[in-house]
Amino acid sequence: MSGRVMARSGPPEERPSRQINIVLRNSEPPVVSQSVPDSEAHPTAKVMPQNSLFTDLQKELDGLVGLDHIKELMYEIFALLQIASMRSEAGLLSGAQVFHMVFKGNPGTGKTTVARLVAKFFQKMGVLSKGHLIEVERADLVGEYIGHTAQKTRDLVKKAMGGILFVDEAYSLARGGEKDFGKEAIDTLVKAMEDSKNQFILILAGYCDEMDFFLDTNPGLPSRFPIVMEFPDYTIDQLIRIAEGMAKERDYILMPQAIVKLKQHLLREKMEGEHVFSNARHVRNVIERSIRHQAVRILNQYSGGSPGKLELMTIRTEDLKLDK
Repeated sequence: MSGRVMARSGPPEERPSRQINIVLRNSEPPVVSQSVPDSEAHPTAKVMPQNSLFTDLQKELDGLVGLDHIKELMYEIFALLQIASMRSEAGLLSGAQVFHMVFKGNPGTGKTTVARLVAKFFQKMGVLSKGHLIEVERADLVGEYIGHTAQKTRDLVKKAMGGILFVDEAYSLARGGEKDFGKEAIDTLVKAMEDSKNQFILILAGYCDEMDFFLDTNPGLPSRFPIVMEFPDYTIDQLIRIAEGMAKERDYILMPQAIVKLKQHLLREKMEGEHVFSNARHVRNVIERSIRHQAVRILNQYSGGSPGKLELMTIRTEDLKLDK
């Protein structure tokens, strides 16, 4: 099964290596609802049982801007698991499903956020015993000498047991050709998928075109990832909603004139930017810079006095010191 929408992609940007991120989940027993479907519910959950487990997940999904196709796909997976449970109870065959995934899209389109929700969802549904997420990249998997890569990769797979191993910029594992140690990491991951079926979920993420090339490097890879989620670039209106949401989370508000200025900046960046546009990541950086600039402005403007609560919350046009 796959949810496909078009997503703009570009050449990968070099990023410094970073520490492995591990998101832990509390162990909770799986919940399976037996309620009667409600045919008048939300379009992405038009047969969703009342008071079901999916209600909690849907609240989190609905809090995300856009990603409609991914929200629909998540409900498809939920429905599949529910029906599989009902089939087992009815004495019907219900084979184990494979949930390894490929996430394709540009930076800042929500891939890691959705991966964390997937981990939580599968833990609650009883697919994963722990539901934690380990986020890694090439440097975390690839070693410096023969045999080192396989051991590093196996160690990370072991840590991911009961949860999700999320490999960001996975296409970089195939960059160096046959003699590169990245191929050893791929082979080790494939073997782990075979040896540890249903004990962990592997999610490979990266740019659309690069991920397609990566999957073509190993004929056995595409068939091992039955779920493909494509994350489209956000529209300008969606990015403005994201910016307002980020400001609100921090107890700030954007003045209308500041929103107009931000919208013009985002249009230029999407159309004329030298690098791949980083979507919500770019917006977050803009908001955080504007908060710093607002602090300097207020401190200079109200030295010795109190600006008041509203002024402390307000991001003005002059606070958005944009490059263009």
